[in-house]
Amino acid sequence: MNLYLRHMQPTNQRFAFSVLTSLFFLWGFITVMNDVLIGTFKELFTLSNFQSGLVQFSFFGAFFVISSLYFWISKTFGDPINRVGYKNGMVTGLALCGLGCCLFYPAALAGSYGFFLSALFVLASGVCVLQIAANPYAAILGPTETASSRLNLAQGFNSLGTTLGPLVGAVLIFMVFSTGALSAEAVGKTYLMYGLVFLGMAMLIKLLPLPGFRNTEQQPEGWGALRFKQLRRGMAAIFLYVGAEVAIGSWLVSFAVLPNIMGISQAEANTFLSWYWGGLMLGRLLGAISLSSIRPEMRKKLAMAGMSIAVFGLIYLVTSISEQDGSFGFKLHNAETVVLFMLLVALNFLGFLMGRSAAGRTLGVFAMVNVALLSTAVLTSGTLAFWALIGTGLFNSIMWSNIFTLAIRKLGVYTSQGSSLLILAIVGGAFLPPAQGLLADYFGIQGSFLLLVPAYLYLAWYGYRGHLNNQGT
Repeated sequence: MNLYLRHMQPTNQRFAFSVLTSLFFLWGFITVMNDVLIGTFKELFTLSNFQSGLVQFSFFGAFFVISSLYFWISKTFGDPINRVGYKNGMVTGLALCGLGCCLFYPAALAGSYGFFLSALFVLASGVCVLQIAANPYAAILGPTETASSRLNLAQGFNSLGTTLGPLVGAVLIFMVFSTGALSAEAVGKTYLMYGLVFLGMAMLIKLLPLPGFRNTEQQPEGWGALRFKQLRRGMAAIFLYVGAEVAIGSWLVSFAVLPNIMGISQAEANTFLSWYWGGLMLGRLLGAISLSSIRPEMRKKLAMAGMSIAVFGLIYLVTSISEQDGSFGFKLHNAETVVLFMLLVALNFLGFLMGRSAAGRTLGVFAMVNVALLSTAVLTSGTLAFWALIGTGLFNSIMWSNIFTLAIRKLGVYTSQGSSLLILAIVGGAFLPPAQGLLADYFGIQGSFLLLVPAYLYLAWYGYRGHLNNQGT
């Protein structure tokens, strides 16, 4: 990639990257809040599963709209973020996020579900712009040979946000801002606070002396990237992966409260989202080590074991926070919870060994494990079914990066165009959750998870065979 660097000083690189990781954290945090909103809005507005699933449709639908619009503008008039600079692109994304969050408060005062969905669309538009600017910024903020390492680390902070988001959101909505009963105003106040954080971050990024970048590489005209089979199939894989990952997070709370599963309250069930999203964080960090060039092999395995213990400790600490007699304290998990999650971590570790540090093989192994876990969640009950569903987070972890890498391999000059087309495929998160909600309205929440089994079978095929055709149609 040809780059023109403005105001670039080597001493600023580490500082700039540390600031950048906070943005990855923020959009992970705010995206996973959708999982809390689905159950909350369902109760507040007496919605069907399909109607409450429109939360994800509004959010991820914005990704498709904004990415499509951005792609058309960039092909017709030139790359907008390239013109204004990556820094200003990130400021614009943060400001849109702040505006969308702040719109939640008037939506709460109006008591309108449609208004809330519109606010979500604005918020998601900001997250989309933020991702378009921040992902390449992380890649070019330093030597090319360490770009992958920086992206993996940044994604780790993104997963930290998805781990903490459900817990913090549940505490604010159900405990801090609710006065005796759940209310739309509690949601509005929570997001108003988030909005002020985003707007404050936008001002901070604008004022900080971050290095500027401009891409001078000529982009090819037309849609030449689509002639590559691995890209077309990769777009379908991204669509299905994002849709399945978001759907599981969206309906996990509804699954947990079922009498034949856990029979717990919605507020308590929300805290278990951190186990699911924390599993993604753990799996991504293990993937960064597994797919690295660390030698000897024993050193790599020891590093993975140490990372497993450290991240498990963080997840355990985060999910132990609870309300006790009007104040916050720690409620230790029982031994069964610890044993079941560690067994899933051990299975994840075994999956990496079976993947043999190959992106395609690891993707195939992880997808087949998720087929088994989803089948267990549907066909059994109680604790086994519940933790089988949570375990899918560990195996969703490396799918985004592995699919993305396999899909753009050998695209050459079409790599940037192919990347933008893969971003469009994130729209899968807009369709699968409400589709599963519609299925749940007729067949129940538990049976609706069968919808995701064919998605993971396709991902397994793509990992083993589907990405191998690299020579066009």
